[in-house]
Amino acid sequence: MKLTAVIMAGGKGERFWPKSRTSCPKQFLSLTSDGETMIQKTVRRLGALVAPEDVYIVTNAAYLGLIHEQLPDVPAENVIAEPCARNTAPCIGLAAGIIQKKYGDAVMFVLPSDHLIRSEDMYTDTLRRAAEAAEAGENLVTLGITPTYPETGYGYIKYVRGSGRSGVYDVERFVEKPDLPTAKGYLKSGGYLWNSGMFIWKATTILSNIRQHMPLLYEGLLPIAAAYGTADFSDVLNEHFPDLPAESIDFGIMEKASHIHTIPGNFGWDDVGSWLALQRINETDSEGNMLSGDVVSVDSKNCTICAGSRMIAVLGLEDVVIVDTPDAVLVCDKNSTQDIKKVLAELRAQGRVELL
Repeated sequence: MKLTAVIMAGGKGERFWPKSRTSCPKQFLSLTSDGETMIQKTVRRLGALVAPEDVYIVTNAAYLGLIHEQLPDVPAENVIAEPCARNTAPCIGLAAGIIQKKYGDAVMFVLPSDHLIRSEDMYTDTLRRAAEAAEAGENLVTLGITPTYPETGYGYIKYVRGSGRSGVYDVERFVEKPDLPTAKGYLKSGGYLWNSGMFIWKATTILSNIRQHMPLLYEGLLPIAAAYGTADFSDVLNEHFPDLPAESIDFGIMEKASHIHTIPGNFGWDDVGSWLALQRINETDSEGNMLSGDVVSVDSKNCTICAGSRMIAVLGLEDVVIVDTPDAVLVCDKNSTQDIKKVLAELRAQGRVELL
């Protein structure tokens, strides 16, 4: 069984502004105390299953330099630069076409570049079981996360409990992000998982599904995949990719396909979706504060404070996020961290693009 990995690394990470910028988004930042960036973590923890030469990175053309700098062991030809953003279905389809051309067929681990995994051994074991399930037939396998609280920011997977063999279960349906009462119901029922956005399948399986459910995408991918490995690849990619339909893999394929399975994951997953995540993934002090850099905290509780080149002193604050960078400082209530895009929208309206 040939194992490959496709890392989706084109996101902007806007909810981590002002650290995350258009020129250096979240996946290229270190958000933990070990100094390793998110994308470096993603590739490293695949090491027991996938060799560096079988890792493919699909990213924005602007990030090629960062990829080569942070992942020197990944061959340059394995870094695919999208000329524009077209969502996850074209991204994954492009990678599948390239992998099929190179290997004939292989199992693909399709993974975001900016998630955190605490129990890496358990994660490796889960991926191995998912690969075996994908190899066994025309199966589309997704990793679901056993929910620990009623999260309203994630989509959910309704799975058929008791249907699984070796911990692989049938998926009944995918559901959109719920409101809080609905999320509480999902948690209580025990029949729902968080949708992690991690997928495992054979290249031929996902291409067959794209051909069936997204024929325009399939036809548009054919000339691009055919040109891979030739001197014309970049020109063909730039010519055809912008015309591909912009659609997510969830809506375009997963909500329509058959033979969809899930494996519940309990390996300490976190999508690190906002500044609130730093309190979950880093050590906190006795008052629940996550303090990074030169910070003096007095009578403050449950705050996230990230100092830059200056000392930050906080007094009598609670549930506040403060992030200092050389040209911008973010100060917000913890309940507003999901709305940071509103700040970016205002900066765009003011024409202050140098801060984006």
